[in-house]
Amino acid sequence: MKMIKTILFALFVVSGAQAAEKAADWKAGLATEIITPTKPMWMSGYASRTKPAEGKVHDLWAKALCLEDGSGHRSLLITLDLVGIDRETALGIRNRIAQKHKISIGAVTLACSHTHSGPVVGNTLRAMYFLPKEQATLIDEYTQILANRIEAVAAKAVEQLVPAVLKQGKGLADFAVNRRNNKEADVPKLRDEGKLVGPVDHDVPVLGVYDPAGGLKGIVFGYACHATVLPFYEWCGDYPGFAMAQLQERHPGAVALFWAGCGADQNPLPRRSVELAKSYGNRLADAVDGVLTKPMQPINGTLKVVATEVLIPFAKVPSREELLTMKASRDKFDMGRADHLLAKLATEGSIKGEYPYPISVWKLGDGPSWVWLGGEVVVDYSLRIKKEHPKANPWVAGYANDVMAYIPSLRVLKEGGYEGATSMVYYGQPSSWGPSVEEKIVNAVAGLLK
Repeated sequence: MKMIKTILFALFVVSGAQAAEKAADWKAGLATEIITPTKPMWMSGYASRTKPAEGKVHDLWAKALCLEDGSGHRSLLITLDLVGIDRETALGIRNRIAQKHKISIGAVTLACSHTHSGPVVGNTLRAMYFLPKEQATLIDEYTQILANRIEAVAAKAVEQLVPAVLKQGKGLADFAVNRRNNKEADVPKLRDEGKLVGPVDHDVPVLGVYDPAGGLKGIVFGYACHATVLPFYEWCGDYPGFAMAQLQERHPGAVALFWAGCGADQNPLPRRSVELAKSYGNRLADAVDGVLTKPMQPINGTLKVVATEVLIPFAKVPSREELLTMKASRDKFDMGRADHLLAKLATEGSIKGEYPYPISVWKLGDGPSWVWLGGEVVVDYSLRIKKEHPKANPWVAGYANDVMAYIPSLRVLKEGGYEGATSMVYYGQPSSWGPSVEEKIVNAVAGLLK
């Protein structure tokens, strides 16, 4: 059946003979690496910032979980306290990890927490910043350092592989608010009155990694909400960073890893203080602990990984003449996008009308189907995928492997606004997405889940 026009990116499926219905003898390896910049660098996430970072609340981390089933098939999850990572940087890192450890590139996931208190990396949101030359140099230097540390933490996780028991569960945390449908200033009153509106996904999926004696070694959890509590000039993992730190304090010897769900249109509200970031982190940690302290479902079976890239069309590709007109705009962000695209035109000869969008699915035996989506994905995607594929038990993540832009549903695209249209300027993309964006992604996910 001709499902969708895609580029097959990586495919690794256990054969029927290998995937006998016996429980896998899982192994797991965990490792951590500090990735906090050591120099005063530009911070990512907010266009309003006018100077480099001035200190830190706590360190930023790369954390790795390597899983291996009873047949020796592996996957590597690396979580990052970063706003995002670009396609070129991510592909280079993932390819090197895959080649070194003899796994498919689809079995390597770089999952960003989307903290807005981390550094600019590679080309992610680069069109949004008007940087002094020395800052641009620092970003390039840091990106190489980051790549080395990610590859190092992946190698450590592989080296640490030991027999493990995997268990799954799901909790709830309700601090995420649909920011498109509720004014920030009105949220406390609306919450008290039970009048918050708009789609949300308050699920907190939890993977527990235990040693054979029952000791907790790894806590992997997700939540669909922007990490935008903090607006200042200090490095910080925002509420996910506080949640991970709190869980590690409560469970000495365990490593906590966070992955961001489809929270592109979700904010933690109210916000703008360290106290609130800590509070949301503690609430998320409480939701995770609520799962860990109850009976969880053991995960048996084998690991399956499938991945693809789907070509998502832009609504329009501007001509060189249109870009020159844009460059003459009084809006500095239009000028920045024009400069970015003119540079691409000069070096590549054209501006592509489609973008290679990464999707991968990890099936953990009889447990969850981990769906890894690139970009800033709105909540409609996770709600739809979970509704249409309940038997697959999907855990749907955004911000994975390439954060190239916001990914609106058709509803959000038609409504417009920041997530639907105007944010593309800051990402340096040529235009909004075409109207097929949602169906192409959802159809591709459906194909991989089958």
